[in-house]
Amino acid sequence: MKRVGVLAREGLTEAGPAITALVGWLRARGAPVLLETSTAALLDGACDGCRVVSGEEVARDADAVVILGGDGTLLAASDLFAGDGPPVLGVNFGKLGFLTEVAIEELYPALEAVLEDRFESEERRLLHAALKRGEKTLTEADVLNDVVVTKAALSRIVELEVTIDGRFVSAFRADGLIVSTTTGSTAYNLAAGGPIIHPGLPAVVLTPICPHTLTYRPLVVGDESVIDVRLCDTREVEVHLTFDGQRGVALSSRDRVRITRSDRRLRLVRSPNRDYFEVLRTKLKWGESTARRR
Repeated sequence: MKRVGVLAREGLTEAGPAITALVGWLRARGAPVLLETSTAALLDGACDGCRVVSGEEVARDADAVVILGGDGTLLAASDLFAGDGPPVLGVNFGKLGFLTEVAIEELYPALEAVLEDRFESEERRLLHAALKRGEKTLTEADVLNDVVVTKAALSRIVELEVTIDGRFVSAFRADGLIVSTTTGSTAYNLAAGGPIIHPGLPAVVLTPICPHTLTYRPLVVGDESVIDVRLCDTREVEVHLTFDGQRGVALSSRDRVRITRSDRRLRLVRSPNRDYFEVLRTKLKWGESTARRR
């Protein structure tokens, strides 16, 4: 029987009863349960027969993982899953998410399909970003959504130079730049005016944030591209690099961010009741006025 890991957003107390019921449902079917440490603290009572382990151990030892929370919870957890990781079932507590697209009332039918190996899943590509100062790599990370270079709230416009596969693309002034995966195209990229790209496409989108010259538009390239973003003079400008909005670091003049395709992919269990386009219609309220007229 499959070992099922359970991971919830830290402090999500309203999920306690649902987690307790989920654990009981799994145990009744003979499925071993791996509870992430902070998730176990949300339980209503003890969990007899469960293993309480770290998030890293959940990702390593589970055959399938249930994540309860929102898209931010899944983004934060995605860093745990490396290589050919287990299928991940994202369950949304609140509004429907782009990543956590399974509603709580759909959890058990979806999980039963996982236990019986009759579920559908899709692989989401990740990007790898490395911050370089000269020849030294200061920090690096894999991202599911995006890599963002952006100014602080009260700073002046940022000056950036972009090259792709060693070929100069442009130098421009803006509030920053978003380099997004297709998964992240519906996140910050979309808010900044970038295109929606189907997550099955091998693509990356570069979207300037409030460019000083309006002719700068989002650019879509293949995900095999090597993208370099170099920060020009930062006098009187405070600039930050962020990974999936989860972690950030300050940049200095002439720092370079190199973005490439990651070797890692995240395997997401698809909702049995909706597809990607229904999620788009629901989240973005497409056709809402037509539905109201009917």
